[in-house]
Amino acid sequence: MDLNGILEIVRLTDVGLHREHNEDAIASDDTMGFVILADGMGGYKAGEIASEMAVLSITAELSEAMVNHQPGQVDTVLRQQSEAQLILNAVKNANKMIYRVSQTQPLCAGMGTTLVLGLFTNNKLLVGHIGDSRMYRLRNQILSQITEDHSLLQEQIIAGLITVEQARYSANKNLVTRALGVSPEVELELNEYDVEVDDIYLLCSDGLSDLIEDNAIQTTLNTLSSNLANAAQALVKMANDSGGNDNISVILVKVKASFEAGHTWHDNIFGRLK
Repeated sequence: MDLNGILEIVRLTDVGLHREHNEDAIASDDTMGFVILADGMGGYKAGEIASEMAVLSITAELSEAMVNHQPGQVDTVLRQQSEAQLILNAVKNANKMIYRVSQTQPLCAGMGTTLVLGLFTNNKLLVGHIGDSRMYRLRNQILSQITEDHSLLQEQIIAGLITVEQARYSANKNLVTRALGVSPEVELELNEYDVEVDDIYLLCSDGLSDLIEDNAIQTTLNTLSSNLANAAQALVKMANDSGGNDNISVILVKVKASFEAGHTWHDNIFGRLK
């Protein structure tokens, strides 16, 4: 059994009202319960190259880890590399690839991307992120941000120099302290969370979170929780109605049933290979 039907996943991206290109990239895989969002940065079209490279390479590497081993090797590979290690390796390789292109292609010089991803396995969620793209969780009608931005503003908030409200109107928005592809090495922040049935998870770029306050996101998700497609469209529209000054991307995931051991992606692969 795979996670298709256990997780409902909807994704939507929009260029916004003032950008010529969409530098966000998003993807999902229902079978292995994987979601990923990247928000690129750089010169002309370089940002969209970086985000697309990140999403494609990480998704492909994780998919290959699932299916591209001989039957006799699968047990050994999965014992040696946990899901967390697979994610760390995939992100490390994506960083090397993006950095190499940025160093060898003049039009891509200085490009990079934020990243937020999630892997659902055994009633758990592994969440990795770099930069200020976010993941939220709606549980029992309460919205919580479960990633902490890697940004100058977040560092100032932690240091007590500014308040969260002041940060919303700061001129220093979008100054990230960590990004994929801008240096030879990058640190992915990776955390694990328990998952409950009826949880809704939101991944978003700052084109949404910079313009829409958390309480408005919470109200929208509660109102439209029975129709994730409508919820995603409503969130994008809210951001555009509030100025739409950046690309806007959202991924929504609703947990519809338990997926304890036996329903994870690696158990599904065992079944295919037997």
